[in-house]
Amino acid sequence: MITAIGFEQKTVAVLGLGRTGLSAARALQKGGAKVVAWDDNKANCEAAQAAGIECQDLTRRDWSDITALVLSPGIPHTYPKPHHVVKLARAVDVPIIGDTELFARTINAIPKSKRPMVIGITGTNGKSTTTALLTHILRECGRDVHEGGNIGTACLDLPEPHAGMVYVLELSSYQLELTQSLRCNGAILLNLSPDHLDRHGGFDGYVAAKRRIFAGQCKGDIAIISMDDPHSQSICMSGRVLGKASVIPVSANSTLSHGIYCTAGKLYFSNATEVKLVADIISAPALRGRHNGLNAAAAFAAARHVGVSEDSIAAAMVTFPGLAHRMEIVGTVQGVQFINDSKATNADSVRQALGAFENIFWIAGGQAKAGGLSGLEPAFGAVQKTFLIGEAQSAFAKQLKGKLDTARCGTLDIAVAKAFDAARSTTAPHPVVLLSPACASFDQYKNFEARGEAFKALIGSLEDKCEQKRPA
Repeated sequence: MITAIGFEQKTVAVLGLGRTGLSAARALQKGGAKVVAWDDNKANCEAAQAAGIECQDLTRRDWSDITALVLSPGIPHTYPKPHHVVKLARAVDVPIIGDTELFARTINAIPKSKRPMVIGITGTNGKSTTTALLTHILRECGRDVHEGGNIGTACLDLPEPHAGMVYVLELSSYQLELTQSLRCNGAILLNLSPDHLDRHGGFDGYVAAKRRIFAGQCKGDIAIISMDDPHSQSICMSGRVLGKASVIPVSANSTLSHGIYCTAGKLYFSNATEVKLVADIISAPALRGRHNGLNAAAAFAAARHVGVSEDSIAAAMVTFPGLAHRMEIVGTVQGVQFINDSKATNADSVRQALGAFENIFWIAGGQAKAGGLSGLEPAFGAVQKTFLIGEAQSAFAKQLKGKLDTARCGTLDIAVAKAFDAARSTTAPHPVVLLSPACASFDQYKNFEARGEAFKALIGSLEDKCEQKRPA
């Protein structure tokens, strides 16, 4: 665990005692701060107290001794309505920060010669895959690398910093808007499309939060920015206003005169004097699909900045195992391949999956986001039939009427059974049952991971049943 410094012998309030809140409280205590914590969920408070963290109702105590409020990223502090504890903190001019800011202040206090590298990755889609891919590359190449942030381990639960270490952090818009002093030696922006608009007061607020990943960069740092959507492209083209970092454009949609791009499964480096093939990812099973070309280009640029050779990066990419719940190959039953893409919670993410396979029997639905399936029509050519689940099934059925053959299934188990029956009855080659919901999971599951695990369990049951029916 990282020791959060700068609050020795001071009182710090922590609101929200989930993964990041508990981590922040422990890191602050380790650094000598007095922590008073609270969560609206009684069970979370009880768990924190059992771990030695003092809990007090922050609406009922005197705030005159509180130096800062550390807010868990899931708690709104501006839109759509600030939490009542946030209002109280603002009323008494107590600064509001997040766990990533505690991480940043700790790293910044280390002398430059002993400071680890920090690579930050953000974007609407692809950030988890790129974080995992870059971590895999650096680990395979012998680097002391640790991943965390919005993926897996909270940033303050990562090992203590030392020279030669590399932190690879997935950073959400929620985390970035609570961070003021983070310096990313390499900062990656993969894409921007409307998401979490209620939390940011609209798309402009969302973009502003994402741009904060570049705010603390200095000379010698790099900003790796996609050219594949108009909003990211605009930031990339005006890159000089981001700070003193060098800007490296990346793309999977077009060739670049300067930057790194992917076309036909091959990565190219281009500058004013040469175009060079640097990696072939056609044989990397976990990097199929155009969107993974962009992820690979960004990871390649970051790994080179860390100092890894081009040949070593290319070799490591081929062995990347992929990310759970993101176009994860679950197995094949009676000639039908099953793909778990539960992490695809919006239309842009689903578009990537629909473009990566053919003869798809698509399972979609859950708790719908703004826009639903809008904009996916060009990708429907690969879909044989759609099986709808959850709260969104009626709305999705209306959106798809006249465009795709659909079946309302309600629950995932029914959808899997019907999709499997349809897929194994088709004459089309290489049928795929794809769970790519375009929805949040909260209507039926705790999170997208739980939904993906349920899907995999259902496929396991199918495999068992089919095995039992085989003749001896």
